[in-house]
Amino acid sequence: MYPDLVTERLILCLIKPSDAEFILQGLSDKRVTEYYAVHFDTLEAVQEQMQFYDSLIQNNTGAWWAFSLKGSNQLIGACGLSSLEAEHQKAEIGFWLLPDYWGKGYVPEAARAVLKYSFEQLALNRIEAIVEGGNDQSEKVLQKLGFIREGRLREREIKHGRFIDLIYYSLLKTEWQGQV
Repeated sequence: MYPDLVTERLILCLIKPSDAEFILQGLSDKRVTEYYAVHFDTLEAVQEQMQFYDSLIQNNTGAWWAFSLKGSNQLIGACGLSSLEAEHQKAEIGFWLLPDYWGKGYVPEAARAVLKYSFEQLALNRIEAIVEGGNDQSEKVLQKLGFIREGRLREREIKHGRFIDLIYYSLLKTEWQGQV
């Protein structure tokens, strides 16, 4: 159901079981997971995340793609949809990137491909994003993509024994069409 996505510099392929070591590489790096909801330290533990990716497809509630630079099989990041609700034509986007590739515009490029697919092929009307307070880089990516900040839920969750804020963003199909 979910095709590979291609951009000017990237190829995005659905995450598959053989990508577990790459997922561990990213989601065991404290720089990647500092503002991320999960962190895994072993290949066994990362199977929980692999099951999450698989359940999205099985339950038709989203999909995640791993991406590489064109001409390379080396995966560098991941971007995808979760909480997809066809009835309400909405989903939530997420993304992460290995630190060696930060600052080169790869995340916005991958996210644009996922957004284009979401609005044009899945006929979604709204894409949401939730950012942990302090994650300025993710906020900048979302703003660059045209997302609107809807609000901050103060001390919404506990992470590492302390309360964290969650910042909510959204992008509507009409706003996306105005950018294209």
